[in-house]
Amino acid sequence: MNTLTIDVPPGTLQGAAADSTHSHTLHAVHEAIDQACAQACRAIAPAWPLDRAIAVNPHWSRIGMPVRQVAARMAALGGIQVFPPRSEQQRAWQTGRISPADLALALRQLPQAQAQGITPQQCVEALASPQPVAQLPLLIDVLDNYPLRHHRLSWRQAITHQVSQTCAAYFDAHQADWQPQRAHGLYAFWRDTLQHDQSIGLLMGLPTLGAAVDALPARAEDAERWVLQRLGLPEEVWADYLESVLLTVNGWASWCAYLGWQAGLEGGTDLHLRQLLAIRLAWGVLLLECKDDAASRDAFTALRQAWSIAPQVLRNAEHALRVDEVWQLALEVGYQRELAQRLCSVSGAHVPPQDIEVQAAFCIDVRSEPMRRALEAVWPGIQTLGFAGFFGLPVAYTPLASQARRPQLPGLLAPAIEVTDQVLSADPADRAADGVLQEAASRMRQSRLALADRWQAASRWPGAAFSYVEAVGVGYLGKLGGWLQPRLQERARDDLQGLPARYRAVCRPQLAGLDLDAKVALAARVLHAMGLEQHLAPLVLLVGHGSQSANNAHAAALDCGACCGQTGEVNARSLALLLNDPAVRQGLRGAGVAIPDSTTFMACLHNTTTDEIEGFDLDLLPTPARRRWECLQDVLAHAGDQVRRERAPALQLDPRAPHGALLQQLRRRANDGAQTRPEWGLAGNASFVIAPRHRTQGAALGGRSFLHDYDTDLDGDGSVLELLMTAPMLVTHWINWQYHASTCDPSRLGSGNKVLHNVVGGTLGVFEGNGGDLRIGLSRQSLHDDQRWVHEPLRLTVIIDAPQAAIDAVIAKHAVVRQLLDNGWLHLWRFHKSGFLRYAQGAWSPLLLTNA
Repeated sequence: MNTLTIDVPPGTLQGAAADSTHSHTLHAVHEAIDQACAQACRAIAPAWPLDRAIAVNPHWSRIGMPVRQVAARMAALGGIQVFPPRSEQQRAWQTGRISPADLALALRQLPQAQAQGITPQQCVEALASPQPVAQLPLLIDVLDNYPLRHHRLSWRQAITHQVSQTCAAYFDAHQADWQPQRAHGLYAFWRDTLQHDQSIGLLMGLPTLGAAVDALPARAEDAERWVLQRLGLPEEVWADYLESVLLTVNGWASWCAYLGWQAGLEGGTDLHLRQLLAIRLAWGVLLLECKDDAASRDAFTALRQAWSIAPQVLRNAEHALRVDEVWQLALEVGYQRELAQRLCSVSGAHVPPQDIEVQAAFCIDVRSEPMRRALEAVWPGIQTLGFAGFFGLPVAYTPLASQARRPQLPGLLAPAIEVTDQVLSADPADRAADGVLQEAASRMRQSRLALADRWQAASRWPGAAFSYVEAVGVGYLGKLGGWLQPRLQERARDDLQGLPARYRAVCRPQLAGLDLDAKVALAARVLHAMGLEQHLAPLVLLVGHGSQSANNAHAAALDCGACCGQTGEVNARSLALLLNDPAVRQGLRGAGVAIPDSTTFMACLHNTTTDEIEGFDLDLLPTPARRRWECLQDVLAHAGDQVRRERAPALQLDPRAPHGALLQQLRRRANDGAQTRPEWGLAGNASFVIAPRHRTQGAALGGRSFLHDYDTDLDGDGSVLELLMTAPMLVTHWINWQYHASTCDPSRLGSGNKVLHNVVGGTLGVFEGNGGDLRIGLSRQSLHDDQRWVHEPLRLTVIIDAPQAAIDAVIAKHAVVRQLLDNGWLHLWRFHKSGFLRYAQGAWSPLLLTNA
């Protein structure tokens, strides 16, 4: 049995005396360990909780490296695949989805592949072999050498399970009634748990594990130092080894990174990720204590030999994955050719502003592209626009009589403004009593929610499993019946759950805490960013979007891929009230922005499951606007039907079904608790166009394009372009890469089979089954229809209609934008009189897309 002491590997402190020199050297070692741990933690991207789900590029913290280098690191350090699997690329090649012309052009666009001498024939031959990257071992792998180890869980799997169960208990603040002691941190909680849990030692075949736990350092930082010094690895591979350790619990590491991200937005720090790293490191040395000296020496030798050549392994992996980089680009070239052809065929016709009766500003979500196209086809009197989904309001929303404050904007940003529910009567004569109504509504809701909470708590007592159902009786069966026979209810508005109907009608989300000057400045910024400072139609719809599904742990991810998993209702309604405020309009006129008296802003929501558009606060509309909205209903119905028919085949529905029947099928799908695919979400996303609508109007882009309106003539200083390239472009990149990663490696970067999901901690995430790591990313059912992958893993193609100098200025100013472009995380084009120009490594050149 080894003793639990800090062993100093040969050469680290060799010959150092117990004097000031020794102390200084030891301090330097500790400093190097701290820096390596911090570097490993910085490599982990955050994952948002279920109720605030946003799409995240799981490689976000690595965008400072080329994609191919990241692919090599992920394969060698974590067994994670970044490029599409070769089997899928082979299928694309054999079916003609990738043509010989696509492959040839991809090779021409990758000079390093040409320099390496890669030929089309070599690329094709490589598809028949698996990707040749071996994973570097961890200490737990080389120690797990028992002859019958293949008949039980590997130690790697068992440790991941134990750490995951510990984290689930520690971080749960909503699901369990009995909460753990968290005062001393995650590491202390894990150490205490392990001291009292004998089952893990038996499961791993280590009956002496408990004795080893007693000697663990009490502090996480001491555990880091103790383990890393004992391993005796070269200092230059410490950070890589530590990153590899974190990747064994990547789901929980991503959750801890989220806690750190949130703390950073508030100007603070969070230590949970470092403590998780200390836990995983400590596990390795615990296993050492359960091995004899000979086995420990053999393990150290094997580990040090493997990691002594780690830099060479990573370089070889990059070289081996060059072919996969070629195939990734070839897959994209085929899509880009079709996209360019569709955009070049657009007529670019303008509708005179005086002929526009209704303007509809949609979120840029790809699901709005077919709806915008359908509306314009049904009625030329409507003009649609695309705008970033949170409508420029950096808000957090707190529902009436609640403490449940939640952000309503992209996770990249911190809320700066508050929105709360306030009673606002439709008749100005009744508004003197609004304060009294608000107090009454608050009291009523608080009492109802308290009663519901007590009732729900009664079902969670250990002895209540049968008595609860017996007491509820027929009421419980009624709820079950709604699952067995899905109904046709409209989308539920849960923000006001528990509030009597008479109050719901007048309870509206409104900006809080802003004086008039601040409101005017905010309104001016939003109108400028939307390009709506002039030529306003009589009715302007602000159309957010939200999904509808039942029994779906990932429901929030379908609402919005960016805005912390919320629908656009709160933002759209708050903005409409702001822009309709007479005092704000008067202030805008003083600032040179004149909203016509005849113009009314109205909030709406696009239900992306059923493709219906719902209007809000209709009772506040003046008579002309109300009449115009009523006349618009036929247009909305016809456009919705057109989109539903376009979507039907992908959902295995009959596009020839009668209008009412097809709509009922989608409504029933939205209310079906057994439906694993209520809709396809943002699957298929592949491009982002920042340009005036006339650049894309009439082009059938297949619900694969984010469309943001932008007119460079209205952006003299380039500030709007800078905003678009540093906010929406980054958000769409996150969405694109979450879908890419979940498709390329569904077992490590996707959340697995939705049917097997169990929610962890109420909102933290899901397990697939009853354990393993916390699963992040998208479920298989969101990407695959049981026969083929519905999403193609393509990097986002961004196309901008702006002067080259303006685009270059943004790239030069923002390092993150440069990294995304120069390291191959997305493609950038710009409109040009001859077609398109393509950006590559700081230079622009004509886009060459030969016919397939």
